[in-house]
Amino acid sequence: MDNKGLFEAIAQLEKDKGVPSDYMFEQIKRAIEIAAGKNYGNDNVTFVIDKDNYIFDAYLQKEVVEEVFDNNIEISEEKAREINPSAQIGDYVGVKMDTMALGRIGVNAARNVIRQGINEGEKGQIMLEFQSKIGELVTATVERVDPQTGNATVRINKSTAVLLHGEQVDGEILEEGQKIKVYISDVQKREKGGPRVLISRTHPEFVKRMFETEVPEIYDGIVEIKSISREAGSRTKIAVCSKDDQVDAVGACIGTRGARVNTIVNELNGEKIDIVVYDDDPKRFIAAALSPASVVNVQLAADGSKSCRVTVPDSQLSLAIGNKGQNARLAAKLTGWKIDIRPESGFFGEEEDDFVPADDTAELPGDNAEDFEGGIEEADTDSLQQTVEDTPEGLVENEEIAEDLDREKDEKVQNAIDAILGLSLIHI
Repeated sequence: MDNKGLFEAIAQLEKDKGVPSDYMFEQIKRAIEIAAGKNYGNDNVTFVIDKDNYIFDAYLQKEVVEEVFDNNIEISEEKAREINPSAQIGDYVGVKMDTMALGRIGVNAARNVIRQGINEGEKGQIMLEFQSKIGELVTATVERVDPQTGNATVRINKSTAVLLHGEQVDGEILEEGQKIKVYISDVQKREKGGPRVLISRTHPEFVKRMFETEVPEIYDGIVEIKSISREAGSRTKIAVCSKDDQVDAVGACIGTRGARVNTIVNELNGEKIDIVVYDDDPKRFIAAALSPASVVNVQLAADGSKSCRVTVPDSQLSLAIGNKGQNARLAAKLTGWKIDIRPESGFFGEEEDDFVPADDTAELPGDNAEDFEGGIEEADTDSLQQTVEDTPEGLVENEEIAEDLDREKDEKVQNAIDAILGLSLIHI
């Protein structure tokens, strides 16, 4: 291929894979130096590169001597002056390389360097791209789903990654071509192989980022998400507050007729979402966190242990506790308090323990959380649904993106790579 073809191939590689052209030219220069060293025993090579005019020339530097003993490293004064009329003994002149004579070993060595350069360039670009997106949501396209493991290969821009089954929302069925949101939790560089990108749909920050995307008031800082607790695929509780008295924090999150929160629900296969108002008063916050159950009173422990006892109407006991204790468990995680729930009628024959309240029992006004000053509100638990885990423990490392890239069948990119590797260093 001529020099124009070389420049076009490198430009194509930069366009499709993001590998900088300057980086690739450095790799090609290094490859030629190695090839020259193996074939001539002389790796002193200089280059003339003019991208505008498609010029890429390599010159082997030789010392000007009176008598030549090694043509690979020396040149006679007479021949030197044909190149540079002012050349003198002891000077070095550049002889345009006859790459046709580099030999098979030199060419193969050069090809290996170029191939390695392409791989390292791809890995570096992937690392830079995803490091800037840690902690963010990105849109991914499902390319295939393993029927045995349930792991999904997804494409993020020009790269591919694996969303493991354990990082998917329970019950969701991913299909080829489907666009989904994924959370990038971390990117790790390894000595061997490509970068390791951790992606998830069950990470605790996933819901927060979804609300930031769908609720302008959160993005603008008017409404603040104070805390989130989640059991992915089942239920999420989110506590919000407004920094503007004119803005209803819960209403902003729900949107007109539930439009905003339902967008999030649809993304996550219908996970329930309870949206409550955050309150600096722990009693009110704890009562709100137990929504949709009504709360009669909240007693705080006097020992500063962040433990409390909550009394609820007898009819609300099962609702306050929730299925398999889920509502109480999520409320505890949301507030950071250990919550002991009891019915208004007592402990069903159990003896009173030594729980000491911080002060006299504070009766909460009204029989329902909605009657509280400040307004404890609840999202429609039948329609408002979402997903988030408590901890990132479930995060599992993805397969190397680099491995997927090696298997790509992108014809244009492959042609560009073949063009560079097929250069054979014989037309430079």
